[in-house]
Amino acid sequence: MDSAPLSATIIKAFDSLPAQLKLAARYVLDHPHDVALLSMREQARRANVTPATMTRLAQQLGLEGYDALKSAYAEAVRDGAISFTRRAGAQVEHQKLKGDSALAAELLGSGAQHIAQMTTPETFARLAAAARDLGAARRIYCLGLRSSHAVAWHFAYILSLFSESGVLLDGMGGTSIDRIRHATSQDALVAVSVAPYTRATLEIAEYAAARDVPLIAVTDSEVSPLAQIARHKLIVPIESPSFFHTMAPAFTLAETLAVLVAGRGGEAALEALRKTDAQMAEFNTHSHQFPRFSPS
Repeated sequence: MDSAPLSATIIKAFDSLPAQLKLAARYVLDHPHDVALLSMREQARRANVTPATMTRLAQQLGLEGYDALKSAYAEAVRDGAISFTRRAGAQVEHQKLKGDSALAAELLGSGAQHIAQMTTPETFARLAAAARDLGAARRIYCLGLRSSHAVAWHFAYILSLFSESGVLLDGMGGTSIDRIRHATSQDALVAVSVAPYTRATLEIAEYAAARDVPLIAVTDSEVSPLAQIARHKLIVPIESPSFFHTMAPAFTLAETLAVLVAGRGGEAALEALRKTDAQMAEFNTHSHQFPRFSPS
């Protein structure tokens, strides 16, 4: 994520804010570029609050008004803490195109920007800290439902290549919660959930956190329900020009985290990967032949 001003202050105050101020605060946290660029009224419209609410938020944070908040974000842009370069360049290119090509360019360009947005020292540090806990865990429970299921499955699959520690809570027959009851503080839970948050994921995560199971949250906001109970918060952008939120950044982050965990496994992980390769070769898992026909 970009290093936006006042983020730590907003997160610390978030739980104590009234509902409307929470909406405004989350908008500021999740859209630092817009805070620097858009008018207060437009930001309020997008946050689904009144302009007065934006002003009250600034005052709650110890500022005279929203102009002071906006100025802080504008200064961060000037200092390079928040960058518009990639976004502006992509916009110029997209405007040259029309129709389906324009939408495809916008979708792919948005995905590339999201990945770039995560390449910050803060994200790297959070990934490293999460990998340390996961590397020491006896079992790594992996949870993701609905659109987040594929991310959790992918993470668990990569773990299975070099370790027996991964346990996918896939909910077959409605049994998601059954296996998590065996988890202790020696284990860890990696839970994936983005807005709109799946209730069952939150309930299982709360169950685990209440029993001192370290929770690593892959989620879309510093103040999402999952982030607020997590030991480690890994934030992924999900905004998309499409009708559906994007999960591509979550996949990238999950892959990165799994690789870091593998790296901490040392020789044991390498030996497990050798066995995986040998088994796949024995069962001829992958095809190495090209089709004998050409498509018409």
